[in-house]
Order: sequence, then structure tokens, then C-alpha cells
Amino acid sequence: TAHSASPPRRRTRVLALPEARWALASTVAFLLAFPLDLSGASAWLYGPLYVIAYAAGGWEPALEGLRALRGKTLDVDLLMIVAALGAAAIGQVLDGALLIVIFATSGALEALATARTADSVRGLLDLAPATATRLSPDGDGSGETEETVPTDRLAVGDVLLVRPGERIGADGRVLEGESDADQATITGEPLPVPKAPGDEVFAGTLNGTGALRVRVERDPADSVIARIVTLVEEASRTKAPTQLFIEKVEQRYAVGVVAATLAVFAVPLAFGADLTGALLRAMTFMIVASPCAVVLATMPPLLSAIANAGRHGVLVKSAVAMERLGEIDTAALDKTGTLTEGTPEVTAVRPLPGSGLDEDALLALAAAAEHPSEHPLGRAVVTVARTRGLRLAPVKDFAALPGHGVRATVDGHTVAVGRAGEYAQDGHGTQVLVTRDETPVGTLTLTDRLRTDAAAAVSALVTATGTSPVLLTGDNRAAAERVAADTGLTDVRADLLPEGKVDAVRELQGAGRKVLFVGDGVNDAPALAAAYSGVAMGRAGADLALETADAVVVRDELTTIPAVVRLSRTARRLVAQNLVIAGVCIAVLVVWDLAGHLPLPLGVAGHEGSTVLVGLNGLRLLREGAWRRAVAP
Repeated sequence: TAHSASPPRRRTRVLALPEARWALASTVAFLLAFPLDLSGASAWLYGPLYVIAYAAGGWEPALEGLRALRGKTLDVDLLMIVAALGAAAIGQVLDGALLIVIFATSGALEALATARTADSVRGLLDLAPATATRLSPDGDGSGETEETVPTDRLAVGDVLLVRPGERIGADGRVLEGESDADQATITGEPLPVPKAPGDEVFAGTLNGTGALRVRVERDPADSVIARIVTLVEEASRTKAPTQLFIEKVEQRYAVGVVAATLAVFAVPLAFGADLTGALLRAMTFMIVASPCAVVLATMPPLLSAIANAGRHGVLVKSAVAMERLGEIDTAALDKTGTLTEGTPEVTAVRPLPGSGLDEDALLALAAAAEHPSEHPLGRAVVTVARTRGLRLAPVKDFAALPGHGVRATVDGHTVAVGRAGEYAQDGHGTQVLVTRDETPVGTLTLTDRLRTDAAAAVSALVTATGTSPVLLTGDNRAAAERVAADTGLTDVRADLLPEGKVDAVRELQGAGRKVLFVGDGVNDAPALAAAYSGVAMGRAGADLALETADAVVVRDELTTIPAVVRLSRTARRLVAQNLVIAGVCIAVLVVWDLAGHLPLPLGVAGHEGSTVLVGLNGLRLLREGAWRRAVAP
């Protein structure tokens, strides 16, 4: 069913990325040239290999730098290429090649982290079927022809045949037939929805027991699921506030480094220094003063945290979102579909006066009739009857009535289970009426089951934020209080319209709190957008909720939310560590070069060593141990 469907794991191959291929070519060429160079072999042997290392690893950063230069900006890419070529120009070919290789490798690692995150997002598309059955009139007008076509070739106006148990191939409207559709992945409704002529259906939702004819009303590229993926991919291109700050500083810093390099070259030359020595000192200064380590201080930890969270079923859409998750100090939770799992369970059995049945007899009668059914309500009734150890009589003449319920012969009586209608009583949940020989004999009430990890997740959020989460729900207070009591929540706000949830979030934030809101439905989207950070439940999340949330919990495991909060805080600590490491290394090397004599090889080793150290420090969050520590600190 849609509730159990989760995106299959996609994984981009490392060498599928052009950045990785060029970095590999540059590294291999360097590793072949390096021993030949050290052994004193002919330059004709290792020289061409160095050329390949420079060209493979440097052409793409050079193009980026030239594009920036045409836009009247100077970035670190061009700075590093100039430094490498400058080193080669004064005979330090090996050092320049090492600079190119490390710079290309760090770019490839960043591209890989980004691609692995995008893999998880694109996997959402696999919820939609690859093919659909399209109906076309015969040439003589006497009938219809069935044709299996890829869903991406469907057009608005096409008519589809959707058989029982199939996934619907496109967003459209029912022309003929009645059925139920499990559309939890789209609308967030926990129970299958009756579908009849004129009703809207969505691509990727699961058809029930009836056959439907559906007219396509939306291009497959614009379906709800496709729009979710597009929106998430667009959001994932954003960068963290710290990174944006660094980019603002980077332009001025790069210009300053160029100006200082010219001064370091020209001033000694003016006082009689030799050309080669002045140029060597200037190139060393440019290399050690370049902000490579500072630029790499921010993104690797955040991207690594995003990739690690993605492996464990949480899609964080951007570095901005990952950074914000670590700043929250209050959580607000929706109830239906968030703390509850959308799987119905029987919570009340009420025999009608004069029926002659007690609770167990009524439940056994309904469960016997529902036993052959695959409907979630029917399975819930059968499950509770078996739990109570009730005997289920054999049935005959079972019939599922799409959109209406079931009918069967039980012990010689015609038993039907369907909509309660006028027999519905006040209270929460879905109520069904049981009739025997067309006489009403009782009602059953079914409600969402509380998620097994709800209480643990609430407790972990209390530990992570230092405050108890707030329950914000549109359900009645009785239902909200019951869930609150089971999960340990004390601040309960019920009977809220969507704007009421937004007002509650804004009230908390007006008091100086940074609020994380967790929800799943269309009515949660405004609160997700208003909150400092928003997380949507992905398995049954509505399109608007998935669109506006900063992160999506694909497998609906609530305990992953506090884990991601802790992972984000670890990433933020690593960013701070990296900035300190990078700043100290640059300062030491620059002072050494200006006040003393810093050999170029040592300058390259120190500068690139700090860059590698910063990069590796950030990539620590890719390890499985980082997630385990976040789950159980």
C-alpha cells in the first residue's frame, strides 16, 4: 500500500560525475609523474604527465574563474589556478601540480555529497508507475483498444483503464467506475478515499478493488509527485548563511590577496632583490594566503550531514535547512499522520438496543463479513477480533462494494458493513454501521493508531531542545488529550484551523523561540512555512507540506527528527572548528613568508594540508558512527 511504499535507494556512481572523472585523471597523472620526478628521470617522461595533471584538474576551475572575471568578480578558483601556474613558471612544477590535484579532489567530494543527497530526492518519483493502460477507440467505432504506454508519453485528454490493485498513472478525473484509492502519499488522508465519476485522482496513488476509467487532466511532468521532486531539487541549491557570508568576503579577500601579492613581488624588487627570489616569495604568499580552507570549512560538514541523514530516511533539502535544524529550541507537532500513523484500529464497539448482541458478538459478526476484504478498515476489524480470540464464522457470497463497504452471507444471514450515516455518534474517528438482514445491529469506531515511537520521539525532543513540544491539531480536544497523555505532552492546542496553527507558531516565535514544526497535511503547510524550520512526514505527506518543509522524513520514523537536530548541531560545531583551523594556518604561513623565508614546497604543503584537514574534518559526518551518536547521545 501507499503507507508501506518508500522510495527505492538510488546511488550515483562516483565516476558518473564529471568533477570526479577529471579529479581522478589529474590524480593518476600526478601519481605517475611524482616518482619519476623524484627519481631523476628525464623530464620528457614525467613532463607530459604533469601537463595532464594540470589540464585535467585545472581547466574547469579556470573556466569558472574566467566567467567570474567577465562578471567583474574575482574568486578563489582563478586565484588557485594562477598560483599553480605561477609555481610552475618558476620551476616548482611538482608543487603546482599538487595544488591542482588537491583542489580538484575537494571539488569532486563536494559534488559527490550533493549528488548523493539528490539521489534520495529523485527516488520519490519511483512511487509513480512507469507505464499505464491507455484506451483508444477502434477504427470502426465498435469498441476500444488497450495499449500499454510509458506514463511520460501520456497527454491531457487521454483515457486510462486502472485495474484493481494498480497504481494510477497520471493526475486526472474518474469517468466511469467506483473504487477506493489509497492516496496517503498525496493528500495525507490516512484511509482510502471512495472514488466515483467526477472525482479527482492522483498519479502514484493505489487503486482499490474497483476498475476505473480516468481522463488525464495534467501533464505527467506537472503531476503532484513530479512537482514535489522539482521543488525539492530547487530548494537543495541554496547555501547556508555562513557560506553566503564567506562568498561575500571571498571577493574582497581575493582582490586583497592579488594586491598584496603584487606588493610582495614589487617592493623587494624595488630594493634590489633578484627577480626569481621576489617572484618565488610572491607566489608562495599567494598560495598560503588563498582562502581555500576557509571556503571549504562550511559546506563539507553540512553536506556530509545531509548525506548521512538521507541514508537514514531524512531528506534535508539544503545546507540552509540543515544549519537551521541545529538552531531550534522548541518543537510543535501535528497529531493526525504525524504522531499517529494513519493505520486504523477499532476503539469502540457499540451494539444497538434490541439487536440481541453483545460487543464480542457484534465484532465477530463484522469481522467474519470483512475477513475476505483487503480494505484497511476491514483488516483493522479482523485484527481486533483475532486479538480478542473470537471465532469467525465462514462466509459465502462475499462482495466488495467500492465506496460503500462489503456484503456477505454469515451463518445464513446477510451481513453488511458500511457507512454509519444517521447512526454515527458524536466522537472522533471513522464510524461504520453493521447490518444483519438489512437491520442495523451496531456501530464500530476506528481511529488512527499512535506511532510506536511517538513517546520516545517526544522525550528525545525534550532532551534536544530543553523544552516540552507543543501539540497543534485540528482534531477535537478529546482526541488530542488522549494522544497527549500517551506521549507525555502537556501543552495541547486543539480544534485549530490552518491559520490557528500559524498563529500558534508565530506566538511562540514572537516570544523569542526558534520553532521546529512537524506535520504532514495540506492544512499543515502554512505552519511549516511560518516556522523557523519545518519537517514533513514523507510517506503520507501532502504535496503542499512536502513543498514548504525544510526536511522530509521518508519512512515516517519520528525518532529520526531529534537525531537530525543533534547531527546538525555537530555539523555547526565542525564548521566553527574548521574556520579556526583555516584561519590559524593562513595567519601562521603568511607571517612566516613575510617575516622570514617560507620555502614554496613547505608553503604548499601547509596550505593544502590545512585544506585537506578541514575537508576530512567535515567528512567525518558521513560515517555511520556520527548517526549512531546522534540517535543515542
